[in-house]
Amino acid sequence: MKLLKIALSLIALSALAASAQAETAYVVLGEGRTAEARVITHADHCPDITIDGRTRQMQARALPATEPLRPTQSKPELSKPSVFNVLTCEAPLPAGTRSASIGRQRLPVRKRRLDRLVVIGDTGCRLKAADDAWQACDDPKAYPFAQVARAVAAWRPDAIIHVGDYNYRENPCPADQTGCKGSPWGYGWDTWNADFFTPGAPMLKAAPLILARGNHENCSRAGQGWWRFLDPRPLELHRDCNDPVYDATGDYSQPYAVDFGGGAQIAVMDLSHAGGAPIASNDPRFADYTDTYDRVDAMTKQARFTFAVDHYPFLAVSADEKTHAIVAGNKALASSFGARNPRLMPEGVDVLLSGHVHLWEQVSFAKDFPSQFVAGFSGTQEDIVPLPAKVPAGLEPVPGAAIAHFSSWIDGFGFMTLERIRSDRWRAEVHDGQGRVVNVCHIVGRTSTCDKAVVKRLDR
Repeated sequence: MKLLKIALSLIALSALAASAQAETAYVVLGEGRTAEARVITHADHCPDITIDGRTRQMQARALPATEPLRPTQSKPELSKPSVFNVLTCEAPLPAGTRSASIGRQRLPVRKRRLDRLVVIGDTGCRLKAADDAWQACDDPKAYPFAQVARAVAAWRPDAIIHVGDYNYRENPCPADQTGCKGSPWGYGWDTWNADFFTPGAPMLKAAPLILARGNHENCSRAGQGWWRFLDPRPLELHRDCNDPVYDATGDYSQPYAVDFGGGAQIAVMDLSHAGGAPIASNDPRFADYTDTYDRVDAMTKQARFTFAVDHYPFLAVSADEKTHAIVAGNKALASSFGARNPRLMPEGVDVLLSGHVHLWEQVSFAKDFPSQFVAGFSGTQEDIVPLPAKVPAGLEPVPGAAIAHFSSWIDGFGFMTLERIRSDRWRAEVHDGQGRVVNVCHIVGRTSTCDKAVVKRLDR
């Protein structure tokens, strides 16, 4: 009988340990120096968190639920409800927190100064019927986000900036596509877990997150999961993307600035619903985005150096997939931010960080404009049209934006790092999926230059 009791106790402890391991824990950074611990769990209650030796229970952010139907982007007839069979919990981490843990798992607490930063973006596995795009999610070479996440963790960053687009598995994998056979799809927890939380686990343990929202996370797509899992602000009724009537509310948030310490910061903008067409002055987005400009302008007065991050590039060069024409800029952002300032960004914004274009890119201008970096190359199926070594003569994202320096990498996956030299000087490195440096860039104020114009993949 005694041996039976011991055996049962061991089984119970094993089950408890397995349950604890099944929890997904991470830290998101919010306005100023605020930070919040998050846990996603299959348990029926939130776990305890220990912060600097004091233990208390985390609070529920979102309860398990099957949410109303949101049609997938490319095949509405294949749509299904979003099943969130998990509990999301949260707990604020006070400024100056030295240690935090949930069970045996230590959390990556925020440092006073953030000097070593990783930039990633567009990390999900692309399954989209409208484009006949069936990325081989089961092939680590075709979908290498897990390897990228391991390399990111090995670099030991102070924080990780994600420029948006986490959830890409929008349609069921066809029977003749063996590389993605059996993949989850849609916008529920199973897809979020497969596309972001499981492959991204190493980096979630390594550093806190600064998260921008991509167009794949707007309300008509994976916005429900965005609000449940990633947005640093409170989850509120009508901002949860569950009811299409309130999509205008759920699709936009005011910007906030994360303080890096030492006079530097990053302004995080939610422009995920911008699109690419000009925005009319009577469109609700016009008022939202001009308000964003005003708020970011005010934020820049509080720091000596400002990065700004959103998903859509303001000033990048890209290739039209159908015509292969080389184009630049974004008409939606030019029409709305341009109404405030023909240079699009306040003078105090030094560097723009974006994604959306599935490659890495750097653009710097002769005068008046911030540098633009694009880091949409961390897992999602790459763009098929390479950019030229030199941009066409006269190509400008907006009138007056004369391109002085340009560099790109399309033939490989990876991540970008930013390392502070001093408040207005940063070293940027482009890493491939194994962490090898393939290009080095130098940021001085609003100007940036890179050692190489076009980078080829190392293993080809």
